[in-house]
Amino acid sequence: MDPTDLWDEARRGDRRALARLLRIVEDRHDEARPVLADAWRRRPPSHLVGITGAPGSGKSTLTNALIATWRALDRRVGVVAVDPSSPFTGGALLGDRIRMQEHVGDPDVFIRSMSSRGRLGGLADTTAALVTVLGAAGFDPVVIETVGVGQSEVEVVHHADTVVVVLTPGWGDGVQADKAGILEIADVFAINKADRGSTTDTRRWLESMLEMAPDTNWEPPIVDTVATEGTGIDELADAIDRHRRHLITTDEGRRRRDRRVRGYVEAAVAEGMRRRMSGPDLDGVLAAVSSGALDPWTAADQLLGS
Repeated sequence: MDPTDLWDEARRGDRRALARLLRIVEDRHDEARPVLADAWRRRPPSHLVGITGAPGSGKSTLTNALIATWRALDRRVGVVAVDPSSPFTGGALLGDRIRMQEHVGDPDVFIRSMSSRGRLGGLADTTAALVTVLGAAGFDPVVIETVGVGQSEVEVVHHADTVVVVLTPGWGDGVQADKAGILEIADVFAINKADRGSTTDTRRWLESMLEMAPDTNWEPPIVDTVATEGTGIDELADAIDRHRRHLITTDEGRRRRDRRVRGYVEAAVAEGMRRRMSGPDLDGVLAAVSSGALDPWTAADQLLGS
């Protein structure tokens, strides 16, 4: 089926057509470029919500609970959930989809699990493309759930309008809170599994960190949640919506969109460079560098045509 026909079917709620569009993009078929160009022209201003945090913090269960809250408000929810991949086979369990099984039959929820394929930063190469397609298909919000991440894996900040950082009681200590780069990207904090211990120390560390942060016109709220019981989920959804309104009424929303557009263009340039690196001239250039006839920097200029 022609991609244009697939778009028409996907907009009428055909999940198979949407899945085919996403597969074309994820597998980088020849039709991927026109599909993405069409998606970019069609996309409405969907709210992109990033959910990130350490492994075991309950990101998938929290996402599952948020979907239920948004669906009660009659919102169509798209999810791109990234799972870590095996360094040997490149495969992944895609456990996020297992935790969101209750929404699989809902025609207004679309969950796309994908492997990180070894990509660092908590996301995968094609995350931005899949998010663009889901937004163009009319899903709002679109959730980007990262793999379990550490201090420096904060790529989601370049893809999301609102970033929710998920922590658990007893996480780290004061020094850890001060140095953890992942906390610096948060628009909303969720202290999940709040029933398993006191959240007082974790909240105190977060509040101390926020006091030392540069002054801005948005202070990240801290919400206690128990995702398995639905506790605090309405409050978390409200905090996310309040941040969305903040972006709409200030220049911050435009600034983030500009940053995301720049990131998308840079990623497209990088993809073009990788394609050229696999061209027929590569072997000859590599042989010249290996023999010492050419240095790597001149070789790069030759491959890039500069």
